[in-house]
Amino acid sequence: MPNREFHLHDGKKGAALGVRVVPRARKNEIVEVMKDGAIRVRLQAEPQDANLNKMLAEYLSSILGISAQQIEVVAGQNGRDKLVSILDIDADSVQQKIIASVS
Repeated sequence: MPNREFHLHDGKKGAALGVRVVPRARKNEIVEVMKDGAIRVRLQAEPQDANLNKMLAEYLSSILGISAQQIEVVAGQNGRDKLVSILDIDADSVQQKIIASVS
């Protein structure tokens, strides 16, 4: 994410997370936590797939143990770099679960 640093933040009702999506993967996986605090996620989707954000929400919900409806892409809907809102979970819990699932 050029010239921007994203870090997990507690919000009034949840957390925010920077995500860089890498499409056309063999499997869905979190690859790394990048220097700017965002995570790199590989998804089995085409770059222009209309369901890419839905697939991202479903994958993250499985990692975090929450409903996909609690996850929303709030910025970067059409790009690789996204800002994701995660409701009803604190940033520390998100961070622990993300780190535990890094491939």
